[in-house]
Amino acid sequence: MNDHRSPEPGHDHCFLGSAHRRNERKIWLVIFFTAGMMLVEIVAGTLYGSMALVADGWHMSTHAGAMLIAALAYHFARRHAGNPRFTFGTGKLGELAGFASAVLLALVALLIGWESLVRLAQPIPIDFGQAIAVAAVGLLVNLACAWLLKDDHAHHHHHHDHDHGHHRDEHAGPGEARDNNLRAAYIHVLADALTSVLAIAALLLGRQYGWTWADPLMGVVGALVIARWSWGLIRDTGSVLLDAAAEGQQVRQEIREAIAPTGSEVTDLHVWQVGPGHFAAIVALIAHEPREPAHYKALLAHIHELSHVTVEVQREAA
Repeated sequence: MNDHRSPEPGHDHCFLGSAHRRNERKIWLVIFFTAGMMLVEIVAGTLYGSMALVADGWHMSTHAGAMLIAALAYHFARRHAGNPRFTFGTGKLGELAGFASAVLLALVALLIGWESLVRLAQPIPIDFGQAIAVAAVGLLVNLACAWLLKDDHAHHHHHHDHDHGHHRDEHAGPGEARDNNLRAAYIHVLADALTSVLAIAALLLGRQYGWTWADPLMGVVGALVIARWSWGLIRDTGSVLLDAAAEGQQVRQEIREAIAPTGSEVTDLHVWQVGPGHFAAIVALIAHEPREPAHYKALLAHIHELSHVTVEVQREAA
């Protein structure tokens, strides 16, 4: 017996996170602040001949670009959530955007590290007062952006607004889900804030004690920290894109525990993430006295992370 449920009339495979629209609005707001600060610094730096302002403005442009990737991913995923060309919806588009942002972040870390090493080898005069002012303003903008993104950067609760053959309690707490697209944007903001904090500390030391080497040294430290963050993001988003998300292991265990009391043997089990907090599963069973697939689906109803389930049942050979 095979039960691969086709979409019911009016049903779509929408596997977006419950906070999708809210997170999208947050990202656009952060883009507004970041791009505004970027333009102010570039224009002011050009008018007043300050290379520190111009450089910081172009540095912020890389983060504005990363934010734009995240915002467009949210927009595209939402617009095409019901597009039948996407077999399992567009919920994983955020992972793809997060992966791209992580690669961009790694490149930023590489550039910061290289420039810092060059400055260590070939020091240049620093206008400490102006540089501190620029870093302080940039830090304030980044802290404001981090505050906007911090609520959900790690996880959010989600509720399923669709049903695949069994009843779900819309108010049940289905566990925690991480939106890696929002997390990528949050890490970009944190990275920028970190560079500002390290720069301010180094510039204060340089102005006080004449340690001009402190500024590039802090740059190297910041580059290493940012590189570590980017690797973590690449690892997590990549695992989802390759259907190897760690969260799926818990869902697999819950499926086996739910089927075990029936005496049926799970011969094949595939679980993969199709969106933030949404998992799909294919369950193949062998039973001495097989029941209809709907019976086994009902046994899995309490696993709220399961958004799409296919059950195949075969009779045990005599």
